Amino acid sequence: MSGFSEKDVSAGSRGAELIRQLAETRTLSDAQLKTLLCTGDLDALLFQAADEKRREIYGEDVYIRGLIEFTNYCRNNCYYCGIRRDNRQAERYRLSTQDILDCCAEGYRLGFRTFVLQGGEDPFFTDARICALVSEIRQRYPDCAITLSIGEKPRESYQAYFDAGANRYLLRHETANDRHYGMLHPDCMSLPNRKRCHRDLKEIGYQVGSGFMVGSPYQTTDNLIEDLRFLQSLQPHMIGIGPYITHADTPFAAFPSGSLSLTLRLIAILRLMFPYALIPATTALGTIHPQDRELGLKAGANVVMPNLSPVSVRRLYTLYENKICTGEEAAQCRGCLERRVHAAGYRIVTAVGDAAADPLAGR
Repeated sequence: MSGFSEKDVSAGSRGAELIRQLAETRTLSDAQLKTLLCTGDLDALLFQAADEKRREIYGEDVYIRGLIEFTNYCRNNCYYCGIRRDNRQAERYRLSTQDILDCCAEGYRLGFRTFVLQGGEDPFFTDARICALVSEIRQRYPDCAITLSIGEKPRESYQAYFDAGANRYLLRHETANDRHYGMLHPDCMSLPNRKRCHRDLKEIGYQVGSGFMVGSPYQTTDNLIEDLRFLQSLQPHMIGIGPYITHADTPFAAFPSGSLSLTLRLIAILRLMFPYALIPATTALGTIHPQDRELGLKAGANVVMPNLSPVSVRRLYTLYENKICTGEEAAQCRGCLERRVHAAGYRIVTAVGDAAADPLAGR
């Protein structure tokens, strides 16, 4: 006796057909997506299909981005975030311009050709300060990409950063459902404004990244399908997802963290829906399981973002708790990650790493 009934075999065949259809057409019905999201028995087939797709387009290449977390001040009060304005337990910091330039210099020496400047929405960093910083980095490293991840801004601010030399902008939408968005954010923030930001960024000419948390409080499977549909309409160059991770000093302290298995499943689905996108294996993945970034790569991810921030401040940029690599120097982090990526069957490359051209873009 094999232990499998005809019903099991039939269900497995239907699941394999769904995965094949997704790989070929890049889309499924809502009901079909729900089947993949809710059926862990299909994960092995799903991950294999996603890995084959990423190898078809990107080979074994994994792009590295040098992450510089330059301020943990934030004017916003998002209920899930450890650097929210009302967290009085947070120890605040801002890097100086020289600190940031020193991070870039060390990163360039280590082979990084993309710098990601990430921070809270800090009023101290005015448009003039951001533009001066971007312009200086652009002048010193003309062969590098400069990515900003500093939140919601007016269109004229985004235009100014672009004119100063920024190439890319990361702004997760977090959830594409208005009601769910309101459960995660205070009333002064709105999903329409977040979507306006994405629209402005694409029209200006940025390479745009979006994404969402997996397992955030009150999230449903239908919400996740709405996230996938929003991404289909946006067609971002990069899609960053990671598990929601609880932080004790937020209103959501009692909620459990998100699921590893569901996050990996979604990475694989995203790879098949957006085969040309850049998809990171995030630090949050590595935080919930020691091998999670490797598992993320095997599920279709092709970007990793080691931390170039000074060790003295890494533990302070706590969007969530128990963040990894807070005590490693940049060179240590880079070397460790390269070994782990190689062991997983891939290779770190030091190119700027733009998203591959999609032959169906604009159709």
